[in-house]
Amino acid sequence: MFHSSIFGRWCAIILFFGALSAASSIRAEEVIVYSARIEQLIKPLFDAFTRETGIRVKFTTDKEGALLARLLAEGRRTPADMLITTDAGNLWEAARKGLLQPVDSAVLAANIPEHLRDPQGQWFGLTVRARTIIYNPQRVQPDELSTYEDLADPKWKRRLCLRTSKKVYNQSLVAMMIAEHGEAETEKIVKGWVANLATDPLTDDTRAMEFVAAGRCDVTLVNTYYYGKLMQDKPDLPLAIFWPNQNHGGVHINISGAGVTRYSRNQRAAIQLLEYLSSEKAQSLFAELNMEYPANSRAEQSEVTRAWGSFEENKTNVVQAGELQAKAVRLMDRAGYR
Repeated sequence: MFHSSIFGRWCAIILFFGALSAASSIRAEEVIVYSARIEQLIKPLFDAFTRETGIRVKFTTDKEGALLARLLAEGRRTPADMLITTDAGNLWEAARKGLLQPVDSAVLAANIPEHLRDPQGQWFGLTVRARTIIYNPQRVQPDELSTYEDLADPKWKRRLCLRTSKKVYNQSLVAMMIAEHGEAETEKIVKGWVANLATDPLTDDTRAMEFVAAGRCDVTLVNTYYYGKLMQDKPDLPLAIFWPNQNHGGVHINISGAGVTRYSRNQRAAIQLLEYLSSEKAQSLFAELNMEYPANSRAEQSEVTRAWGSFEENKTNVVQAGELQAKAVRLMDRAGYR
């Protein structure tokens, strides 16, 4: 009886720890994502990943700054395995604050071009957005347009609209121009833009395009997906797209991207998700959902973006958008660009 009792206790203990181990294993097959991209742009990809791998994805969405602050406050206690956010400047900031970890992946290196990922492998571009010229074809002929720099020419006086400098998109554009031209030349260009403004800087890209369509200005700079969304809703607006700098460095591009968090509790599955998001199938879906371009050049573009025509992109590593962001902000302030 004594031996039988001991044996029974041991069996119970073994079963208990076996169940605990199984539960841990189940929990391990789950990735927790903090995303600055809204639910409808990411959930279809997470669902497809789960169907393919059996690994569940839980996610929280919020603004870029709020997510970085949360990761910083949580430190080692964070439940997050991955951060997804927009703009290379935000990804660079996350890496600078020690919130991400290097990932050495042959899959990611093969899928994501070098200029669209962090040199230390802490983040990788997932979609590409071009910041280009939008013009009113009733007021501007395409051969009048050429480069970002040319918009500083006095011929555009009271013809230019710009989104506020407070948005990271324009900060990144100016940062990349500093990388190409240096501070002094870039400041001269930005001062020329300010001198040519038809109105005070506007709150967002869509508002700027509406001003162009209404004839309150003739040209503006926007991210292409804003143009796509507006033209879907209002296809009769007199707006057209122009690819600048085709003989002078290429169109300014930026990214949305992701990295594995520094204190990820499920690094293996997080890397697996990141690799999946870089795949041709996922990239095509990702780009389709928001009318962006795939970071993986082998992936299919959406019909909408294909209709806009091809362009040469600037191949400067987008990490410069972060590294030179503070200089860009100070430069825009000196130039009077608010």
